[in-house]
Amino acid sequence: MLFLSILTARYAEEDFLYKLPNRLILGLVMLFMSLTSMMIAFSATLYIMFGQEKSWILIPVAALTCLPIASFVTLQLPLLVDLMVSTYGRGIFGKQSYVRITS
Repeated sequence: MLFLSILTARYAEEDFLYKLPNRLILGLVMLFMSLTSMMIAFSATLYIMFGQEKSWILIPVAALTCLPIASFVTLQLPLLVDLMVSTYGRGIFGKQSYVRITS
């Protein structure tokens, strides 16, 4: 719903500076939390089903299921970090370049 609210924004200056980045950050954080809870539920179900009888199957199946999620996180985490830095950081107006003058 958060990503849908981004699409239906009214495109004012205030929206682009504050509301849209906050919604995108909140949406990405919620997406990461839902992926984490889904992996925990999958791992618990996998252990309940195959843990006692076929313990050799747990490691390959868990490794294969973690690959897409790990690749998604490695691709989306830099976006989340950049959004947080640009929204809550000093921004482009806080950075100053110092020129050292030697005589």
